Amino acid sequence: MPRTRIALLTTLAMFAFAGNSLLCRLALKGAGVDAATFTLVRVVSAALTLWLMLRARGSPRGIGGNWYSALALFAYASGFSFAYVGLPAGTGALLLFGSVQATMIGHGLWTGEHLRVRQWAGLLLALSGLIGLVLRGISAPPLQPSLLMLGAGVAWGIYSLRGRRSCDPTTTTAGNFLRAVPFAAAVSLLTLAHLSLERSGIVYAMLSGALTSGVGYVIWYAALRGLKAATAATVQLSVPVIAAMGGIVLLGEPLTLRLLGSSAAILGGIALVVAKKQTVK
Repeated sequence: MPRTRIALLTTLAMFAFAGNSLLCRLALKGAGVDAATFTLVRVVSAALTLWLMLRARGSPRGIGGNWYSALALFAYASGFSFAYVGLPAGTGALLLFGSVQATMIGHGLWTGEHLRVRQWAGLLLALSGLIGLVLRGISAPPLQPSLLMLGAGVAWGIYSLRGRRSCDPTTTTAGNFLRAVPFAAAVSLLTLAHLSLERSGIVYAMLSGALTSGVGYVIWYAALRGLKAATAATVQLSVPVIAAMGGIVLLGEPLTLRLLGSSAAILGGIALVVAKKQTVK
């Protein structure tokens, strides 16, 4: 796959991921929907959208994916929603993709991928930005939602790694979302006491499922085929910065020095990891 195409697909996927954070915060912050319902509507909307895409292109009736990937997808989506009850958009995205990075790069190193000294420096710089965000202090995020988001990041890292083997991103993603529906429905049943439904919140959940999840994940699966695990992990740390800026503009969330410093460290680390080595002539 041409590098330009990989870069374009990756950029589109990063904006879709940031959109998920913003839509989730919009729904949970003031749109009157509970986290379990948001997760269920998001998963169902994504499955339906992808099924319609497959029908439109005349694909066979069979679906791809598997139950292991579906479980990882559900664990991510559920942890993501419940964590965002208590986290700002940018902070949640930083925790999520910091955990994703650790999971995917750790797997890459375990399976034989090698990082140059410059890339190690970038990785450490990016991780220092994440650590700086969650250290104890006035603006440090609450512990329980933070742990939920870190767990969601591990699940998303596993899901992304499994997705690198996909030959048909749309069919695979559709199958995984369809299999995730019963898990999301079970959580909704277990949390009926906290049921909260508002039209605007449902709309945000549907948009998150249909566009920034369903279509966004297909784009990401396509990009993954041209990315190494370490690179795929690191570029995702651009999402928190996009989400943080969106949260400030759209949700009125505060711009803190802690967030600015963490974002600068993370973006600088990404640049060191993904930049190609220049040849001196």
